[in-house]
Order: sequence, then C-alpha cells, then structure tokens
Amino acid sequence: MGSRSSPLALAQTEEVVSRLRAVHPNAKFEIVPLSTSGDRNKTDPLLSMERGMFVKDIEAALLSGEIDFAVHSAKDLPADLPAGLTIAAFTERQDPRDVIVDRWGLPFDDLPAGARLGTSSPRRVAQLKARRPDLEFIPIRGNVGTRMEKSGTDEYDGVVLAAAGILRLGRASEISGYLPPEVCLPDVGQGALAAETRADDDAVIGMLAAAEHTATSQAVRAERAFLQAMGGGCTVPVAAYAIIEDVSLKIVAMASSLDGADVIRMDGVYDKVDPEHAGREIAAQLLERGARDILKNS
Repeated sequence: MGSRSSPLALAQTEEVVSRLRAVHPNAKFEIVPLSTSGDRNKTDPLLSMERGMFVKDIEAALLSGEIDFAVHSAKDLPADLPAGLTIAAFTERQDPRDVIVDRWGLPFDDLPAGARLGTSSPRRVAQLKARRPDLEFIPIRGNVGTRMEKSGTDEYDGVVLAAAGILRLGRASEISGYLPPEVCLPDVGQGALAAETRADDDAVIGMLAAAEHTATSQAVRAERAFLQAMGGGCTVPVAAYAIIEDVSLKIVAMASSLDGADVIRMDGVYDKVDPEHAGREIAAQLLERGARDILKNS
C-alpha cells in the first residue's frame, strides 16, 4: 500500500493495516512511502495549490499498478476521483475538531489580542476571524510535527491544526484547546482515513471491506457530495460536517467570505440511506441562501 512518507501518514497507514491484519492474518502487507508534489513543493503557499496536491502522485502509482491500495487523510482527497479509482473504505473517524497549540497553553477565546496564529486554511481563517477579528493569521507550511514546533517561536504564537493528526501522533498533551464545530466547522472528511484502490480490483476491494466503518462512511460521503456540489477545494472557505444518529444523518454546512465578514451556516436532517443526497441538498440550500455570491467574490 502507498502512503506519503511523513510520520503522520505512515502512522495512519499502519492504523489501517493493523485492522486488516486482524481479519486477514495470513496476508502480507508492505508499506511503500511515496513523495507527492505537495510534499516536494516547499516554497509555494498552500493557497496556490489545489485540493489533491498530496494524493495525485499516489493515485498515479495506483493506476500504474505500482501499489495495490493507498491510505489517505480523507480531507486531502478532491471531490472527484480519477477515472478507474474508488474509495473502498473509510475507517472510523478520529476526533474531527480543529485545535489550538500556543505558547501560553490557552484556549482560543482566551488568547490575548494580537496573537499570531499559523494556518494556511481559508476555512479556518474565515471562521476564526469571524469570532476573533483581533487576532493575526499567518500562512504556515510543513507537516504536523514541524508546524507544532513553530508554535511559540518568534514568528508564531500558536498554530491551528486538526486534532486527529495530533492524537494519532500521541501528542495530545500539547493541545492548548479544542475548537467546537460551532466555532470552527471541520474540513470535509477531517479525522477519517480513506483506503483508495482500483475500481476493477475486486480482490482488494473485498479485503478492504474489513476496514470500513459504516457510520463514518455515510457521514464522509455526505460531506464529499456537498464539496462536489459546491465546486470547492482548499482555496475557498466552505465546510460540512455530518454525524449519524439512529436512522438520521445530521449535517451542518458553511460558506464564508475570505475575511470572515460574511458567513452563512445551515443544517439539515436527512435519511442516512442516501448520504450523497443529503450533501447535495444542503449545498443547494446554502447556494440559494447567498453562498453562490460569496464564493464568486472570494
């Protein structure tokens, strides 16, 4: 299986493999670390890169037959997959929230005015500016560990990151505060892992079924359908977060101007049997309520 070579990516891949080994004890798995264009380009700001920059080279290795399947952070995947590929499983979601790691160990609302936070996510910047316009948000590059080390330096008082990555690296004690979805709606797929393979490889698809977590899959498929309907990527501030409760799928969606001055949020409850419908429907409602004009001007 293919994976990015960062410590977090390898930990995520091993998380999936451990689940597969439990069901397929006689199978032999080899992790193939791969370099991606997003990893190699260390100078361009993330805002200039499209969603999928950390998966395209891995998908090329899948299509060429170099690897049999790949493990991705679900939030890294673009809304549309290349022809011939499919997501065979979404694993159980880790904590989907964003978090703050800062020099004071303070939660977000208690940060001093003028505090400088590192993040290159328009989604995070827009929502956090809406709540704390007195803070400064500065672009940042690097893997999770690198960004955490930059917190409390001359350039950054703190950084904004996904909780799931920090938890998977065993560094939860360094989190200063969690951002609830009411404050910062998570990215599409955040906290979940996706196992991608060739659409015609029935043997691998059948094997990967052991890693599938049904509730996570339903929620993330709704979120991805929302993203596809919005036509968005990582360069526009849109987000959706879904949860499964009994037979229902509850989804909250957001679109915002880049400066956080104009934020539209909506929520809905749908049948979990058709998660893609839920994602498309909440996107249509959001666009009708004004998100189309916001995104046009972002």
